[in-house]
Amino acid sequence: MSRTGKQYLSAVNDGRHVFINGECITHHSEHPAFRGAVASVAQLYDYQAGNLAQMTFETEQGLQVSKAWELPQRAEQLVGRSDASLAWARQSMGWLGRSPDHVSAALAGMMTHLEVFEAYSPDRAAALKGYYQYARDRDLYLTYTIVNPQGDRSRSPGEHERNLYHTLGVVKETDAGIIVKGAKMLGTAAVLADELLVGVQNPLKAGIDDRYALSFAMPLNAPGIRILSRNSYAEGKNSFDHPLSSRFDENDALIYFDNVLVPWERVFVYRDTAMCRQQFHSTAAEVLMDTQSLARLTAKLHFLTGLAQRMTEITGVSDFPAVREILGELACNTLMIEGLFKALVHCPVKHGEYLIPDKKHLYMCQAVAQTVYPKFIEAIRKLAGGGVIMLPSGIDDLANPQARELIEQTQYSSVATPLERVQLMKLAWDAIGSEFGSRHLQYEMFYSGPHFVALSRVHSEYDWEAAKGLAASALADASLYQ
Repeated sequence: MSRTGKQYLSAVNDGRHVFINGECITHHSEHPAFRGAVASVAQLYDYQAGNLAQMTFETEQGLQVSKAWELPQRAEQLVGRSDASLAWARQSMGWLGRSPDHVSAALAGMMTHLEVFEAYSPDRAAALKGYYQYARDRDLYLTYTIVNPQGDRSRSPGEHERNLYHTLGVVKETDAGIIVKGAKMLGTAAVLADELLVGVQNPLKAGIDDRYALSFAMPLNAPGIRILSRNSYAEGKNSFDHPLSSRFDENDALIYFDNVLVPWERVFVYRDTAMCRQQFHSTAAEVLMDTQSLARLTAKLHFLTGLAQRMTEITGVSDFPAVREILGELACNTLMIEGLFKALVHCPVKHGEYLIPDKKHLYMCQAVAQTVYPKFIEAIRKLAGGGVIMLPSGIDDLANPQARELIEQTQYSSVATPLERVQLMKLAWDAIGSEFGSRHLQYEMFYSGPHFVALSRVHSEYDWEAAKGLAASALADASLYQ
């Protein structure tokens, strides 16, 4: 039996401490800031439970869990886990960026390269293996915080002598585990997930920043963990005026650890700056979780392309040559991202007994995706013009007979009713112009880090010698004439 939405709702209502609007909420799943997204995640689990063959695999204990936990040893397993991610992404039209199959894919990627952890520390490798099995068998929803808070970025965490625990670091170790204190970000979906994986993507200096070189996993209701939420884009919103943000605002948060005890069996990296990077970059963690991200982006771009087409139909410009050019460009970019996603899955590399997407191709996909999404938003803005601004203030206007009459007289379309036009334009604005839409633009642009970092990864993985060899071969015959 797969995890259901009802089981998820019961588990996530665990008494964690969430700070928002000046209050500490301990039954957050029922709060208007979060309940829409919580309900959307519950629907994902119900979809999984209703489509077991498509969405799950059977563990050695006979449990049905998400394919995101499966370690791909055969081509059909790699394809199957990616098809499952795409199916889940379609349920939210790609707007849940940190869905339950994201960080579970990262754990699976670490397990495919368990030897990296074993070479570092047999004890830490055993902890990782034990936790993977624990989380997999319960089909837990994990999120992660792998970025240090910005603070003074001209100095590393260990160089802030007056504020050593601005960034999460170890205070002391005990027989039971380590005591940690400080902050991590960006806790996307911390209000939705069961547990939190902590790691480090920021550069750290060996010998100076060792206390911050940590990776572990903890329940989000563990004593001492505090979730400081950003402003909600869902609270006070209805599905008519805000059809996306009311359902899919997965929230972001600063996570503060106030002298939290982390048991040794949940510690995966301890005071080792090099291993913090190896955890993601020397394993398949980054590759598998970002393959899932491309599935999500594929669904999202198909949604935006369809939205743009329908919007031009309603405004009567879909057959204008200039508009067809823009729509064709959107379709090309959508199919390009979908093609890149499929290529990652269908052209893997072998690592031991596992099949893994090619890292250099994955890095290319990340760099391309960062540039595609802003172009989509700009194109849809051009197509929309003032149509997404001159809209009724809200659904309450429909209850006022005079206001409704004005709406029906002014929101004209030859192919849709005034109400349909309003609904479509409000959907477009939620996607491209609202706080929710703007947050997604920022997310897609910086999910893989700054663009120069993404390109630097491509540069480091590309086979320059082979390419230069081809260039040199063009000059081989020319030497005969010298």
